[in-house]
Amino acid sequence: MRLAHEDKKGRFIALITIFVCFFLIFGIRLINVQVINGDKYASKVASSSSSTTIKATRGQILDRNGVVLVGNRQGNDIIFNASSFPGTKEQAERNKIILSLVNLFEKNGEEWINELPITLDANGNYQFIEGRDKDISKLKSRDMLHLNKYATADDCMNEIIEKYSLSEYKKQEILKIASVCINMKANVFNTANPYTFAQDVSDSLVSAIKENSTFYRGVDVQISTYREYTDGTIAAHILGITGAIDAEEYAVLKEKGYAMDDIVGKSGIEKAFEENLKGKNGIKTVKTNSDGTQETIIEGLKNGDNIVLTIDANLQKVAQDALKKTCESIGTANAGGGAVVVMDCNTGEILAIASYPSYDLTTYFDDYEKLAKNTNSPLYNRALLSTYAPGSTAKVSTAIACLEEGIVDPSSTKYCAYDYNFLGHHFVCQIAHENRTINVRTALQDSCNSFFYYFGGEKLGIDKMNMYREMLGLGQPTGIELNENVGVLDSPSYRTSINQTWMPGFSLQSSIGQAGNLFTPLQLCNYTATIANGGTRYSAHIVKSILSADNSVSVLEKEPEVVCNTGFDEKNVNTVHQGMRLVVTNGSCRNNFGKLDVAVACKTGTSQVEKTINGSKNVYTNGFNISFAPYGSPELSVAVAIEGARSGSSCAPVACDVYNYYFENKTSSEPSDTEDDSYSEGTVDSDLLF
Repeated sequence: MRLAHEDKKGRFIALITIFVCFFLIFGIRLINVQVINGDKYASKVASSSSSTTIKATRGQILDRNGVVLVGNRQGNDIIFNASSFPGTKEQAERNKIILSLVNLFEKNGEEWINELPITLDANGNYQFIEGRDKDISKLKSRDMLHLNKYATADDCMNEIIEKYSLSEYKKQEILKIASVCINMKANVFNTANPYTFAQDVSDSLVSAIKENSTFYRGVDVQISTYREYTDGTIAAHILGITGAIDAEEYAVLKEKGYAMDDIVGKSGIEKAFEENLKGKNGIKTVKTNSDGTQETIIEGLKNGDNIVLTIDANLQKVAQDALKKTCESIGTANAGGGAVVVMDCNTGEILAIASYPSYDLTTYFDDYEKLAKNTNSPLYNRALLSTYAPGSTAKVSTAIACLEEGIVDPSSTKYCAYDYNFLGHHFVCQIAHENRTINVRTALQDSCNSFFYYFGGEKLGIDKMNMYREMLGLGQPTGIELNENVGVLDSPSYRTSINQTWMPGFSLQSSIGQAGNLFTPLQLCNYTATIANGGTRYSAHIVKSILSADNSVSVLEKEPEVVCNTGFDEKNVNTVHQGMRLVVTNGSCRNNFGKLDVAVACKTGTSQVEKTINGSKNVYTNGFNISFAPYGSPELSVAVAIEGARSGSSCAPVACDVYNYYFENKTSSEPSDTEDDSYSEGTVDSDLLF
């Protein structure tokens, strides 16, 4: 018994000791907080802070002379803040606010974000909107309504009505509320991620919402920046558009600090240089001190860089207008469209690049449905993405290859009898060449097929021909910073890759720009520049430099990049130049380029293509014109391609307008029309003909 009593006494003493130690530690801590560091902790209690994300301003896009092509302006966004907006347990209240907002917007003729792919048909039944397959699939997905793939529009709406308590509303009202609720879910609406209900809202509508802020609880105004265009028609395909980030983009970009309500580049320069233009969002912290004063701290904010293009805005407009005028004057609208590319021969800089038909960036989203349905594809960038059989413009490459390989020299001739037979197959030349003896210069002047069939197709052969075309950049990437089509350089290996057999006659066809060769207008322009400057192929580029947001720091200065030094003999280059000059002085383009103050050298081409329009097949002749100027001291190369143009010379007016503007406004005092006296306007040495 005594042992048990002593054991209880020991445990009691231990318990008392623990309590004493606990209160001793607590007391020391209390003294530290209230006495020793009292002022410090009192200050912390009396002060508070709040942090919000501050969006970086997107960088500008300028032309080579500093003209702003794409800038920014401020606008109002209407957003829902989850911290004060009715929660999911208050769905009835949510529905009232949403419907009231939608009606307010529609009453004032303003748009709100409606992405629900369901509408009502003429009989008042729910139906999916045509062309919205991707959105419909997403709506049925596990993350959204979790329905079978074969679910109907009625199935989707029944699920939505039940999920969001919409049974008491009319069908039109249900669609309005459902659109917002579904979009909120898709955009993961929560306290860290506000939902954008509408963008670029008028000040008057903002005031109406603020006046009813008690009812519209959680509905706030956010100041955002919007793209602004000096002229929305200038280089629309090149500049590109921006838009709200989608789920796929967000999945990739969230690791780079993007939020679900960010704006991103969707095409053109806006997309290609998204990382530079976007900048980095910052954190704005507003700290309220114990004395009531506020302190604002912004950390991590970096506004987007400015992109300076090689394009001259004025020359770009001239090129666009000339292309449009020429396409419409020759009636190509029914056949398709066209493109023009203008390049600095000695740097690879693109000074102008246009595609027709085009569109206005300012009204892009309003016009999108009409643009998308247009059978002439105005949204398609023909200069970079369309590939064409180049026709006789390819004969320039055949000529330089034959000269370089010693197959011909300036005095080599071929008798043209119109008919050309090869291995029992019948080929033809142009009727105008019948019973004439042609040399390499006049073969280019008159575009003689027989000359190139023989020296190019038979004597040179496809392998050597293509070796030179590769050096000249045909069927090769140009290096431009935007998405481009590489085209096709026809060859035995290419035919094998598409399960076809290379036939001997293909070499003859290829020598005159037919067979399966397909090149872009940009490739044709770069190829022409390489011929013009004597054989140096530069990487084509459209970005001149990248500057910091305040233009104080150069992030990138693009220098000319040599892709290939062909090493062409100067005599051979001059011979080809002379042949191209004859096209202007004695050939098909004398009525166009012959009237200019600057001396131009060029080559025309045509190729036929079959196109189905409204169910009927039609055969169109596409026209091409490649040129450079001044002859004797080249600065510019120009390539024009027009679908349905019927002849290469009919494309020349586009280049004429480009040369007129460029050389009339050229600041250099150097003469721009230096040329060999033997090739002055309207004259030519007789010994060059025979």
